[in-house]
Amino acid sequence: MTGTAHGRRRRISLIVAAVAALAAGLGVILPQVASASGGCEVDYQVRSEWPGGFIADVAVTNHGAALDGWNLQWSFPSGQTVVQAWNADVTVSGGTATAKNVSYNRELASGAAVSFGFAGSFGARNDLPTAFTLNGATCTIPSEEPTETPPGNLTPMETVAAMQPGFNLGNSLDAIPDETSWGNYPINQALVADVKDEGFNSLRLPVTWNEHQGEGPDYAIDPAYLDRVEEVVNWAIEEGLYVLLNVHHDSWIWLADMKTNREEILARNEALWTAIAERFRDYPPTLLFESINEPQFYDATDAEKYGYLDELNKQFHEIVRGTGGGNADRVLVLPTLHTSGDQTPVDELAQTFTDLGDPNVAATIHFYGYWPFAMNLAGGTNFDQVVIDGIHDAFDNVYDAFVANDIPVIIGEYSLLGGNVEGKVERGEILKFLEYAGYYAREKNLTTMLWDCVPGYDRDNLQFRDPEYWGMYQAAWTTRSGTASTDQVFFERAGQIADETVTLNPNGLEFEGLRHGDTRLTEGVDYTRSGNELTLKASLLTELLGNRQYGKRADLHADFSAGQPWRISLISYDTPTIANATGAANTFAIPTEFKGDQMKTMQAVYTDDGSNAGPIDWTSYKEWGVAFKPDYAANQLVLGDAFFKDVQDNRQVKLTLYFWSGATLTYYVTESGGTVIGTTG
Repeated sequence: MTGTAHGRRRRISLIVAAVAALAAGLGVILPQVASASGGCEVDYQVRSEWPGGFIADVAVTNHGAALDGWNLQWSFPSGQTVVQAWNADVTVSGGTATAKNVSYNRELASGAAVSFGFAGSFGARNDLPTAFTLNGATCTIPSEEPTETPPGNLTPMETVAAMQPGFNLGNSLDAIPDETSWGNYPINQALVADVKDEGFNSLRLPVTWNEHQGEGPDYAIDPAYLDRVEEVVNWAIEEGLYVLLNVHHDSWIWLADMKTNREEILARNEALWTAIAERFRDYPPTLLFESINEPQFYDATDAEKYGYLDELNKQFHEIVRGTGGGNADRVLVLPTLHTSGDQTPVDELAQTFTDLGDPNVAATIHFYGYWPFAMNLAGGTNFDQVVIDGIHDAFDNVYDAFVANDIPVIIGEYSLLGGNVEGKVERGEILKFLEYAGYYAREKNLTTMLWDCVPGYDRDNLQFRDPEYWGMYQAAWTTRSGTASTDQVFFERAGQIADETVTLNPNGLEFEGLRHGDTRLTEGVDYTRSGNELTLKASLLTELLGNRQYGKRADLHADFSAGQPWRISLISYDTPTIANATGAANTFAIPTEFKGDQMKTMQAVYTDDGSNAGPIDWTSYKEWGVAFKPDYAANQLVLGDAFFKDVQDNRQVKLTLYFWSGATLTYYVTESGGTVIGTTG
């Protein structure tokens, strides 16, 4: 299937119920039009669909008397449900969906139309509804020829909602000095098509222009590079994707020097955005511009930084609008300082929007999670209330400042920052983060754009390397997933096996059972459940642990009524052992027999006064993968230069090693002249 056809299939409206029935019988999912003779007309379109979820757009035209409050009803033929809606209050009860007006679109004049959209979920099928009523009046199917819905005529809120979910093609056109410098092959049409096939509706295209912009006073952009950027934009638009095009690493390469080089930067930025805006002036409104990525400014006070960003954002706005054509009302996306969701940067950007007085704008922030948790630093090893509060703070801030005031928000880069480093953040804790952050973004009507380099999208094979990570992220587009207090249960190898209890977090779903692979386990025999307490029976555990060799022995999966199943790994272990060692500071490692256990975190303090030792000395808990990293295959815990470069000579450091089984060990290291002596006591 070509990219063009792939996108068009989601936009063409069917005109008769018989065609819809035939399409459903063939397993083809197509949108449909319905209307009421003299009463109403409804255009119901499935804009995109993926396994278990879909996004629909609904347009209602009133051909009867003016309405002061409207209520559209239809029946879902396949048990679908609605998980998020915009521009209407949509509920589902007993298979009947009801969409009611919200405060700002209550009045529906005769001949007028109103539009809303929603994200839905489904089971085995997603058959189309065939009948609608508007305030009780039946809407029937028209006989006119089908038409394609134009991509325009959407409000900025509708546009950004239609972009959910989004995907970044990072480390490509933003790479320095050229597209392949950071290890990726050149973007091709198959890659862009797969973004659409994976269920994404928008593509953020980060572009670094520095290496392709000439010297002053013209600061001309290399036409061949503009051609290349345009080629990728065209592929995405042909696929039916929205595109967010930006100025990326230029933010720190040259734009950050506003304090010392303001006039030159303004001239260069003007030339850059003039070239971009003129090249794409006549593109459809499915192309959006983002003024600057992660704005930052060197050697400036906070007040100066906010002033510089305000000036650059307003310059960008004036340049693009001044080129006319499609740019006269194209949605322009402006970032907060550092693309932060903190209150002050959000408030400052809100003032910029007030000054501009332009309705066709959107805000953007980035979100990679609460820093200590995302990087396994400062003891932030678990998805806890502190991490949840970090999600709430950022998402609530932008919702209250922007979304509640009809300014849409794009989380232009979204993921868990440490999620791409194996072991840095424990797998189950990552999945809990993805589940909750995705849910809360939906609650706040925020569009998320995955930074593809973090979860590990395999561009060679056009698939995500980690199906579990991907599955949880994808499920969060439309529904919640059940989780549990842990995804790993440890058993001492020589210990007696007893019943083990794990607390389920259904997140509003129904628990549907426990399985081992494809084998459904029997409640009351293999496990019991009391409320949310899931108890694994000793008999089941004995069978699955088998010979109890070290490491993971089996995976169980808890299934819920929707979303991603929750994996529970059964792990055989003994308390790790460590040994004395002497070695060079830049390569030092603690000899460690992990015995099936896994490192959680490490604490480092000087023994003489208890003060923090090692890098990032505001905390005693060191960063996983930087100050320490377990090498399970080599049976060693590597410290090395990254740790010892920030340790004072001849001062003994006490290390406390924490493991996920709950075990803790103590170790002592002293560096002197580049040589480290490590002891267990």
